[in-house]
Amino acid sequence: MLTITFYAFIGVVALQLFYYIVVFGKFSFAKPQKSTPKRIPISVIVCAKNEEENVKKFVPLLAEQNYPDYEIILIDDASSDNTLDVFEEFEKQYSNIRLVKVQNNEAFWGNKKFALTLGIKAAKNEYLLFTDADCYPSSKEWIKEMSSQFTMSKTIVLGYGAYEKIAGSFLNKIIRFETMLTAVQYFSWAKMKHPYMGVGRNLAYKKEEFFNVNGFIDHMKIRSGDDDLFINQASTKKNTTICFTPESFTFSEPKKTFKDWFDQKRRHVSTASFYKAFDRMQLAVFFLSQFLFIVLAVVLLAFQFNWMIIVPIVAGRYLFSWISLGYSAGKLKEKDVIYWYPVIEIMLIFTQLNIFITNLFSKPVHWK
Repeated sequence: MLTITFYAFIGVVALQLFYYIVVFGKFSFAKPQKSTPKRIPISVIVCAKNEEENVKKFVPLLAEQNYPDYEIILIDDASSDNTLDVFEEFEKQYSNIRLVKVQNNEAFWGNKKFALTLGIKAAKNEYLLFTDADCYPSSKEWIKEMSSQFTMSKTIVLGYGAYEKIAGSFLNKIIRFETMLTAVQYFSWAKMKHPYMGVGRNLAYKKEEFFNVNGFIDHMKIRSGDDDLFINQASTKKNTTICFTPESFTFSEPKKTFKDWFDQKRRHVSTASFYKAFDRMQLAVFFLSQFLFIVLAVVLLAFQFNWMIIVPIVAGRYLFSWISLGYSAGKLKEKDVIYWYPVIEIMLIFTQLNIFITNLFSKPVHWK
């Protein structure tokens, strides 16, 4: 039995190395990205629901971008606070801001996708750049950098939505590591000519891509997924590219408690269950290989089965994965989290298992 377990362990390690070296290596070992500035008109789209304090801080940062031709579409999704009032003041203050007011209706009550659809239709430009109301760009070059990756054939651009660093918070390191790992996955698969998701905190696409798939209609009843489900449906090996220059990042305030972050991840995981079959499979295989690597290594070492072979294999797997993720962390300016990689990885594996089990018995809460 232990011999079978050993060979299963070898297979799992080989699978892990395939992911970390072959797949993730496409991004990890890629050369620094060069941008070719464009002058195409851009519509920046921000959807907000009860985000009064955040939009006060972040909308001016969007309005002060170093880009020659852009408008900002501010969508108020039937907020019950003063978000709409704040938007109306910004509309008076900045000539390139346009306001879309969404009223609740029975068919699309509280559905962010409906609000975004109205904003997209209101945009006067063909090229759209999205971020969330609680996000802000890392620089005044954000629009320039994200738009620079558009070409005649590349009409979808996947960006990186980072989280702020909180000194002395280990939870913050976990959140940022998980966010970095997710980005490494969707960046790498995009470079492998198989894009499968993006994040609404930093995402751009041409309006025609939205109408080519009839917008969100195929998953309108699913409350989440205005970003990843749309990309999963609309992206192809020919029309999708990535942008990872530091000036192109956006930042958000991370969750402060484990419960809040856990609930957030439950929503993300529940949405992934609607991805295309191959994408669900590759994500499941990666998680399963992570889980089995830990479990099988512990079993083999506990029974002292060829520990002189097992220990070097475990060390080698960590070395190669650490190097791969280390290069990615450097590109995404997350080097500090990589030092905690082995500990965080184990915590994430069992957190994800907990999320999967919890989602089997109850549905997560989505858009406000």
